[in-house]
Amino acid sequence: MGYTIQTTVRGSFDEVVDETIDALEDEGFGVLTDVDVQATFAAKLDEEFRQYRILGACNPGLAHEALGEEIELGALLPCNVVVYETDEGAISVNAVDAMELLDLAESSELDVIGEEVHERYERVVETIDDSVGDADA
Repeated sequence: MGYTIQTTVRGSFDEVVDETIDALEDEGFGVLTDVDVQATFAAKLDEEFRQYRILGACNPGLAHEALGEEIELGALLPCNVVVYETDEGAISVNAVDAMELLDLAESSELDVIGEEVHERYERVVETIDDSVGDADA
């Protein structure tokens, strides 16, 4: 069972990151954190690593609703979206599947929120496919 909603596209890494951020914003998400894993590993470990960014995305309305149902849910927020360069040179975009993530809380009240985030992240991935182009196309 997968825990992400994903696509793999061709394009420049920075272009795909920008398209991902734009698509998230169009779905009501802001990027609260942007971790450049490649730069962090280089600075902290003196190690090389592929281009890899972790975008911590949050939809304030949905987060407010979810935290109203389950206060400890903040430990699972923000919902991460990962953009990285594959071994084949394509760019992979992976958004956490909120339905899978929220199952950890074992609260049926969160099901509707999980479905809403899932649907929005599916649209984000579709937008990236449409704007950048599927790697298999």
